[in-house]
Amino acid sequence: MPLDPELVEETRAWLTKAMNDLRAAEALSVTLPPLLDEAVFHCQQAAEKAIKGFLAWNSYPFRKTHNIEAIGEQSLTVDPSLREVVDRAVPLSDYAWKFRYPGAPADPEEAEFAEALAAAQGVFDAVLSRVPSDVHP
Repeated sequence: MPLDPELVEETRAWLTKAMNDLRAAEALSVTLPPLLDEAVFHCQQAAEKAIKGFLAWNSYPFRKTHNIEAIGEQSLTVDPSLREVVDRAVPLSDYAWKFRYPGAPADPEEAEFAEALAAAQGVFDAVLSRVPSDVHP
């Protein structure tokens, strides 16, 4: 049975945005000086968009939110085997706001960024392994 072209395009769009956020996080981490506050924000965005791409592919409605726990729980109703990567990514939700405004806490350290990037990459990779290659970016 052929894939729905609109569903393919929507899913690919989410996953492309997620991939671009991962690329942005990596690029921001190597600037001089590193912009780790911005980099962890993009890690959060990458995980969020990858999960939303997975939900879109499975025709599972989701609300507009930056809360990875909320959309992650939705993804677990579709595929419970995502539990480990979702649980690891839940703390990324704080990066949607934590370093984004004046008076925020001190910038994240390199180890915190590395952990955030690994969590976001883990979500992205897990989603890619669960959707057809036709929707990969």
